[in-house]
Amino acid sequence: MGDYPKAVLYHQRTLSIGQHSLPANHPVLATSYTNIGSVYTQTGEYPKALRYFQSALTIQQQSLPVNHPDLATSFSNIGLIYKNMGDYPEALKYFEKALLVHQQAFPANHPHLATFYNNIGSVYSHTGEYQKALEHYEKALSVDQQSLSANHPHLATSYNNISLVYHHMSDYQEALEYYEKALSIRQQSLPTNHPDLAASYHNIGGVYSDMRDHPKALKYYHKALSIWEQSLPANHPHLATSYINISVVYKNMGDYTKALEYCHKSFSIRQ
Repeated sequence: MGDYPKAVLYHQRTLSIGQHSLPANHPVLATSYTNIGSVYTQTGEYPKALRYFQSALTIQQQSLPVNHPDLATSFSNIGLIYKNMGDYPEALKYFEKALLVHQQAFPANHPHLATFYNNIGSVYSHTGEYQKALEHYEKALSVDQQSLSANHPHLATSYNNISLVYHHMSDYQEALEYYEKALSIRQQSLPTNHPDLAASYHNIGGVYSDMRDHPKALKYYHKALSIWEQSLPANHPHLATSYINISVVYKNMGDYTKALEYCHKSFSIRQ
């Protein structure tokens, strides 16, 4: 697990030095704000992350050209926070700003474009607009396939996102097919305790849970939980979600003691 308090302290010291030695709108200060916001994003402290990302954006808007890639990054960072907080209209607004900046700055098959298409697709997926979600996810996949190697982690993200839409549409076989493509790439290209691997295991577990294949659901949920417990703070929202999903499977299996145990673990984080 990362030492997040030390990381915040380090970046805040760097920011303080910059504030005393640089002009108020110097781009280096924006980098420090972004670094602090990124740590708070990792710890799930989204309001704090949003505050720092907005400070970075304010400086960048004063000091950089309107099509500078750093602006796209800040718009994207803010969009991700709004998405994580469930404010999908604001998330979509910032993701579309990020995409527009990037389209002005780079060619149509630049790999970063896939990230912005994926982000927009994720908002449409959350709001139930599945055809729009698939449209953007398939654009992302097309960019990735043109510009990246066959086992690049970004391809896994595109496969995973398409899977999520099929999962929401209750097309479980299509969902599993794409989830397994994503998992295969992540197993080849990422460390064994990487959070994205956990996300793949968790997603596959979710499909099996919906298919009422409880043993397979538990197998994948526990694989995800093992990674998240190693790599995330003990109070991270992903852990709460993992515990409650495992609780639901045990409940559906009639193991109420285990179900209650994991429900309590989830509640202790969310209270």
